[in-house]
Amino acid sequence: MENRLFVFDTTLRDGEQVPGCQLNTVEKIQVAKALEALGVDVIEAGFPVSSPGDFNSVVEISKAVTWPVVCALTRAVEKDIEVAAEALRHAKRKRIHTGIGTSDVHIRYKFNSNRDEIIERAVAAVKHARRFVEDVEFYAEDAGRTDNEYLARVVEAVIKAGATVVNIPDTTGYCLPSEYGAKIRYLMEHVDGIGKVILSTHCHNDLGMATANTVAGVLNGARQVEVTVNGIGERAGNTALEEVAMIFKSHPGLGISTNVNTRKISAASRLVSNLMNMPVQPNKAVVGRNAFAHSSGIHQDGVLKNVQTYEIIDPHEVGIDDSEIILTARSGRAALRNRLAALGIQLKDSMLDKLYEGFLRLADKKKEITDDDILVLAGADRSYNHRIRLDYLQVTSGVGVRSVASLGLSVAGEKFEAAATGNGPVDAAIKALKKIVNRHMTLKEFTIQALNKGSDDVGKVHMQVEYDNHIYYGFGANTDIIAASVEAYIDCINKFKM
Repeated sequence: MENRLFVFDTTLRDGEQVPGCQLNTVEKIQVAKALEALGVDVIEAGFPVSSPGDFNSVVEISKAVTWPVVCALTRAVEKDIEVAAEALRHAKRKRIHTGIGTSDVHIRYKFNSNRDEIIERAVAAVKHARRFVEDVEFYAEDAGRTDNEYLARVVEAVIKAGATVVNIPDTTGYCLPSEYGAKIRYLMEHVDGIGKVILSTHCHNDLGMATANTVAGVLNGARQVEVTVNGIGERAGNTALEEVAMIFKSHPGLGISTNVNTRKISAASRLVSNLMNMPVQPNKAVVGRNAFAHSSGIHQDGVLKNVQTYEIIDPHEVGIDDSEIILTARSGRAALRNRLAALGIQLKDSMLDKLYEGFLRLADKKKEITDDDILVLAGADRSYNHRIRLDYLQVTSGVGVRSVASLGLSVAGEKFEAAATGNGPVDAAIKALKKIVNRHMTLKEFTIQALNKGSDDVGKVHMQVEYDNHIYYGFGANTDIIAASVEAYIDCINKFKM
């Protein structure tokens, strides 16, 4: 059991302190159930004395989950502890998390106190909490900036008072990994009774070292990690649960294991992101949308040959269906061929070369090429032999002015130009088109496919045009929706029976 690492999730307490990310009780229960499914050992459900809402959330979460320990945070204040005990009354397994600042900065400026008095208050809080629960965790706030010798005195005193877990927070994210690891090691070697408790890490990411500090703490003897989903938390955030879980899963030689079902990581990440309105940065380790995406041609070629060339984690292990080949202007023919094959399209090399040229032209206009774009490109060669083709289109449009469009067409190899005004840019462009193609035709239906991939997505336009008592269907696709509309109209005209 000594190499079993306990995961203490504080998404619902420390994570929820982020401005604008507050959850109601129903949403907190959703997250708590997801954390239970994920396999976390402890859920810190809130700070009950802080508000009636927090109190109620701890009560309801205690009812909602079964096997994780439900933890409530308090200060080293008797009322806090009593309120927490009341909030935890329905919990099957319960813990009170109490503590006080131990750094000289906190002792002097926050408490206007001294070191000996802080130890007395810490001991009194732990003893009071033990009156209500058997499982008491003590936190030494700002332990990262606390003198190691004094910190050892505090830890030894709270162990004797009955603490079962001792939390060593790097509250300000100040420590270097070597410093934090050495702090944990110092406590392991200098505190009487340290074998009776579990040492816990609680690291913040102010300098981007939360995960590194957490790992250093574990490698030096800590056996509980305090983390949040997606690394959310005050200021720059907390240690990310998914990063710690996958670090130890990816390094089995360390001999440290967690109870986390990593295949549920992605789902938990999305749930927390959506409920808290906190988008996950694309390059976020493990759960960012680019974590298993490859856009470099060299990387794509390697991954297509063997995923281990550029991936150390199997995407399935974190609940993602597969790594993703992102098609951009940097992608090569191998990536394009792979995507076409996935879409059921097999092309000869000569056709692939022609398609690749069109792909690069489109990729220069867009940040990312979608499957729909590829399907459009694969069918685009049908227009090469069309009798009527669009050579150019220029549109002037704006608020308070009438739209003007000029365009050029090739009709059976002969060039024509026209201009027109209209009620909007599409109307102006189609009127100019009709000046060249002088036929009595009526637009019956005009549909633009919803754009949901960003402002640079290809717009897809479907049209129905009536000519000579027949309905003709046309399709156009372009990053410019006006051009796509004209192309769809031309596609209809090319199908006319004339």
